[in-house]
Amino acid sequence: MPMPPHNRRVSRAAVAAVGAAGLIALGAAPAAFGDETAPELVIGGIEPIGGVKPGSSFDLPVTVANKGTEAAEKVWVSYSVTRGLDFAEVPSNCRVQQVPSYDEMPERWIAVCAFDQVVEPGVVYTPEKPLGVKALDRALNDELRVRVEDVDPGADENGTPPVAGTAPAVKLVEEQAGGEGSARFVDVPVTSVNTADYQVTGAALKGSVGDTVTMKVKFTNAGPAWVLTKEGEPLVRVMITPPAGTSVVKPHGFCEAEGEAYACGTSQRSVNEGGRETYTFELKIDKQVAGAKGSVALSTEARPFDPDKANDRADITLDVTDGGASGSSGSSGSTGSSTNGSDGSAGGSSSAGDDGTTTNGGNLAETGSSATPAIMGAAAAAVVTGAGTLLIVRRRRARSLN
Repeated sequence: MPMPPHNRRVSRAAVAAVGAAGLIALGAAPAAFGDETAPELVIGGIEPIGGVKPGSSFDLPVTVANKGTEAAEKVWVSYSVTRGLDFAEVPSNCRVQQVPSYDEMPERWIAVCAFDQVVEPGVVYTPEKPLGVKALDRALNDELRVRVEDVDPGADENGTPPVAGTAPAVKLVEEQAGGEGSARFVDVPVTSVNTADYQVTGAALKGSVGDTVTMKVKFTNAGPAWVLTKEGEPLVRVMITPPAGTSVVKPHGFCEAEGEAYACGTSQRSVNEGGRETYTFELKIDKQVAGAKGSVALSTEARPFDPDKANDRADITLDVTDGGASGSSGSSGSTGSSTNGSDGSAGGSSSAGDDGTTTNGGNLAETGSSATPAIMGAAAAAVVTGAGTLLIVRRRRARSLN
């Protein structure tokens, strides 16, 4: 699903209520102990995690409590971490699967641990050994979700087949009261000390007056970290200004005109390390302008994870050759910063950028632009013999809708 620079669609998977400590608690608040007539499990004991170093590991201490009046005969605790994290030692009573990105949710790992024991009302429990998590080299801003249920949640049908852990099984043990949570599942941020180098690549265009040329410029995350933008936070925008003397015949699918420039979004709210977007424009060379030069540049919002600003802007040059319109399509080359890293698919459209994530494979819909439709065909005039009438034929390009 393409992400335009404005009015980004809210994810179907996103529901949130932000706590004062930065902990996001999801789900309705349960009643006090003893007010329910069935098991009512809640999760707690986990706080936001920060200052993690890539390559290191940390534990996830959680508590499970039953706020109902009936005992739960068996419970399942699920842990979900985004792609900058992975599980370390997984007990044999847990199963793990990898789930690719879909429905605008990022790629993640899920571990579901089954505890075949009774959870009594009014008692707080904790796993006798907390589940371990390791931060990968690409870790930066990740998300962790923990959930408790009294029925088996099953596997995510979009993920790989679940695999049982190999470490010794663990069980729940009683803990002192007071550590119980207030919701069936919670989300917490996990922040690592890492960087990601956002950079852009320009283009070198060449053609004659009247030619239509293809311009391709790129945005790349050179890593080492992937970047997951939190819901509600602005995505990076790529500002593209075509060279003077040209007009835009067709902009890229999710770029919008802003004055003389175009603001281009990204296809997902996350950008993998090595991931990139390629923005393709069709430009008509209207006239020769000495020293004409455009630019591609990153928007100016703060990006503390990206200290290198030298590659945030690149030139778009235009070499206009002598002669009139030839009707041929000029070529475009690349200039500016390097774009190391492998490409990944960002969608099924031919105009899609490569963001390095696995997506749902749908076509990227064009968000539209306010660019004035350009006349592609040259007017042809013929004097009709004996009548002295001038017939003017114009062909107007129909606007493409993806």
